[in-house]
Amino acid sequence: MKCIEIREYGAPEVLVPAERPIPVAGAGEVLIRVSTSGVNRPDVLQRTGNYPVPPGASDLPGLEVAGVIESGDAAALAAASLKVGDRVCALVAGGGYAEYCVAPVAQCLPVPRGLSDVEAASLPETFFTVWSNVFDRGRLQPGETLLVQGGTSGIGVTAIQMARAAGATVIVTAGSDEKCAAALALGAHHAINYKATDFADEARKLTDGKGVDVILDMVAGDYVKREVECLAEDGRLVIIAVQGGVQSGFNAGLVLRRRLTITGSTLRPRPVAFKGAIAQALRARVWPWLEDGTVRPVIHSVFAAADAGDGLPSGAARAHALMQSNQHIGKIVLTWG
Repeated sequence: MKCIEIREYGAPEVLVPAERPIPVAGAGEVLIRVSTSGVNRPDVLQRTGNYPVPPGASDLPGLEVAGVIESGDAAALAAASLKVGDRVCALVAGGGYAEYCVAPVAQCLPVPRGLSDVEAASLPETFFTVWSNVFDRGRLQPGETLLVQGGTSGIGVTAIQMARAAGATVIVTAGSDEKCAAALALGAHHAINYKATDFADEARKLTDGKGVDVILDMVAGDYVKREVECLAEDGRLVIIAVQGGVQSGFNAGLVLRRRLTITGSTLRPRPVAFKGAIAQALRARVWPWLEDGTVRPVIHSVFAAADAGDGLPSGAARAHALMQSNQHIGKIVLTWG
């Protein structure tokens, strides 16, 4: 099969086309003939040597795929109401940048009715992440206010739509007026250009001084201090990435007086059973929103995974260069064949 390997840690051009044997599905797994692969920020971190591969996972990058079930564990498939030949999308711990990929059956979901494979490949990583962190860890409730840092990222465009569909008020931050406008078009109630306005001050104003109930943070670093300051009583801060650094200073007295919760998580190393429970919740609660158009995938760019061009050795390399530019709004997807 064709695949994309990380030749060595470094810039996007280290992503090179290669060939490997087709993997074999084991107990509780399926082999997917991949048509499309999603690109995510953790792929960039893995490429630069900053996101170790979990034990037992493929060293190939790629955490989400869409395609057709080629073969698999018959009993596990029947239990999941899936079968060979079904179109599915799947969350995987690695190996997604390839024409074939093994995935746990529990982490596979049927492609929502009416969606293309390109759209389907954009779903698993962000939808699993948002559900787990905003709704499970953050306990967002109807009528509450969610602040999303990075509202036009893949995570951001998903969080906006899911939170609004669940009856929450959504505030986002973004780095330009254009991105703020895009976030509002996707359903955010308010958008803050963090380069022009202090987001904590603005969040307090937008909530009449009450503060926000839940914050989804992909920055950490010195953002945490301001996030603590703009949380409402019993507010929850959920950290899912540390693009701004791992060291954070904040007023611990506010945490005590307002009964705040500061939490966080990483999804990739969690066990299959944990991810399978998220998949079941998504299928029951969120897939109907996708099928009736309440929530929709947002695709910025599509690249042929193994095709060279623009001085780079693969479409995957061009996709990573785009992601690192932070110019995209929504998801970036690779195609095969």
